[in-house]
Amino acid sequence: MGTDRPAALHYQRARFVTQLPGDYLYSPAHLWIARQRGNLWRAGLTEFATRRLGEVVEHGFAVELHAPVSAGQVIGWVEGFKAISDILCLVEGRFAGANPALKNSISLINKDPYGAGWLYAVKGKLGGECVEARAYAKLLDQSIDECLKQQRETE
Repeated sequence: MGTDRPAALHYQRARFVTQLPGDYLYSPAHLWIARQRGNLWRAGLTEFATRRLGEVVEHGFAVELHAPVSAGQVIGWVEGFKAISDILCLVEGRFAGANPALKNSISLINKDPYGAGWLYAVKGKLGGECVEARAYAKLLDQSIDECLKQQRETE
């Protein structure tokens, strides 16, 4: 039985290894977005983002269900053992809700960032900052190089 999903892109640099789903788009803020059906989109943190945050312990959203949202808008936050980060919206439209599974198992964000650990859904039109997996790999190269540079400077 065949599938029409693009293959995942294997990515490795330094000690970081991941598989980037080929049918997802990625933002410079290390979020992914995937079309669900029609104009419904699901978004989450990339594996790189979860590594930077450490084990995720808390998250929240500052927008109500069905509220209008815009691409680039801070709509929530996520806290890990290592850092706290804003959650950006990647879609112009209406907030369709947070992932209800995270209320009972926030560890899904770290365990399955590209699947069950999605953060939120939005109905609307995709914003302009997102890129395909190969272009995101180049952004990852830059981010990891910057992290390595900062490590060397503090040693």
